[in-house]
Amino acid sequence: MKTIIHTDKAPAAIGPYSQAVKAGGFIFVSGQIPVNPATGEVVEGGVEAQTKQVLENLTAILNSQGVGLDAVVKTSVFIKDMNDFQKINAIYGEYFKSEHPARACVEVARLPKDVLVEIEAIAIA
Repeated sequence: MKTIIHTDKAPAAIGPYSQAVKAGGFIFVSGQIPVNPATGEVVEGGVEAQTKQVLENLTAILNSQGVGLDAVVKTSVFIKDMNDFQKINAIYGEYFKSEHPARACVEVARLPKDVLVEIEAIAIA
C-alpha cells in the first residue's frame, strides 16, 4: 500500500509526479529544486541560496509526515557544475549535522527550470 504525500509548504510538482510517496516503511521524496513555495519562483542568490531552498523544501515534505532530516537514509544530489561541490557540501552539512545519510552526487547537463541543484531523498517513515 502506498500513500501520496502533498504539502503546501513545499512547491507543487511541475509534472506528472508526487512530492513524495510513503510505502513499505519509507518516504520517497521526489527531486526538490529551489522553488520558493510561496512565490512559485526559483530563488536568487547563487548555488548556496538554491541549496538552502532545496533543503528547506525537502524538510517541509518530511515534516508534513512527522519526521525530519534525521530520518533520511539516502540522498541523490544533482548539480549543474561540479565546481560548486564544496559550496553545496557546506550548506548540506548545515542541515545534515551528525548522522549523514548515504549519498550520490552527480553533475548533470541540465536541470528543470535551469536550476543549479536538485536533491531527492529516501527517509524512514
